[in-house]
This record gives sequence, structure tokens and C-alpha cells, in this order.
Amino acid sequence: MRKRLKRFLPDHETVSSNRWLRPFASTLLHPRLWHLNRHSAAGAIAVGMFCGLIPGPLQMLGAAICCVAFRVNLPLALITTLYSNPITIVPLYLLAFGIGSLIVGDGEFDFTPPPGLNSMNPAHWVTDLLTWATSLGKPLFIGLVVLAASLSVFSYLAVRWGWRLWLIRQWRQRQSRRRHPQS
Repeated sequence: MRKRLKRFLPDHETVSSNRWLRPFASTLLHPRLWHLNRHSAAGAIAVGMFCGLIPGPLQMLGAAICCVAFRVNLPLALITTLYSNPITIVPLYLLAFGIGSLIVGDGEFDFTPPPGLNSMNPAHWVTDLLTWATSLGKPLFIGLVVLAASLSVFSYLAVRWGWRLWLIRQWRQRQSRRRHPQS
């Protein structure tokens, strides 16, 4: 599992050779940011899930800062933030608004439908999307925090549990091979 995952993640040499990241190399090349085990993977997925709901282009920056603070796998966290993208962001924000409305509970908030993708100009659509999101206000903000925290905790526990099950399966297979060696 680890070998397969490492195949898709960039290594620290890529970061050290990047001229834009070179000033931050001492921080970004910390070994714990690149080590992949069940603790760093679960933490990275949790960070990516939480930071994936940060509005705008700040998702990866937020994930990188959290990875440095919590010393979890940086590439995995950055890749995980991609679950929120132009296709999934509107349903995620609708879900967050619903959660926030339930928590706020006043019922006085009117929902405005999200902007349609009428023109093929992404800059106008992003601007319209940000205007739409800010018009939703308090329920959206509260819902985003609750949804991000829930996704983060759930994904952390799921990765830890899944990795543990995989290790137990590998351990049992090794025991079985030791007990019944094939000639």
C-alpha cells in the first residue's frame, strides 16, 4: 500500500530543486513531512479534508501550513484538498449551508440558488460563486466549519482503521506462509 502511494507522491528532491520553494526548503524538507506511515497518512488526509473546504485558492496553502504545524505528510495532504473542485464545491457548500441552517435554527435565512455556468469565462464564474457564498453568511460559515471538522475526523479514523486492517491482513498472511511453507 505504501509503495503504491509513494509512486504518485512527489519526493523531497522535487521540492528542493524548485526555485519558488527553495527559500522554504529548511521547513519543507523536514523528514516527517515526507515520511509515509499510518500516523502521517491519517493526519495528512484529515488536514486535506479540513483544508479542502477553505474558500478559494488558499486550500493548499492552508494544508501546507497545517502539515508543517502537525508534522504530517505534505504531498498527501495537498493531493487530498483536490476533493473540492469546481464540480464538487457547490454541492459541498449546499450541504454546509444545510448543516449551518440546522445549527443556527432561526429559519430566517433564505437560500439563493448558486450561479449558473452561463458564460465560459471562469473568472466571472468564480467571482459570482464567491459573491453567492458570502451572501449566505452565518449558516454557511458555521456549516463549513462543522462539515470540515466532521470530514476531517471521519477520514482520520477511517484511514487509521483501514491501515490497521491492512496490516493485520498482511501479518496473518505472513503467519500463514510461515506455518505452511510451499516447497
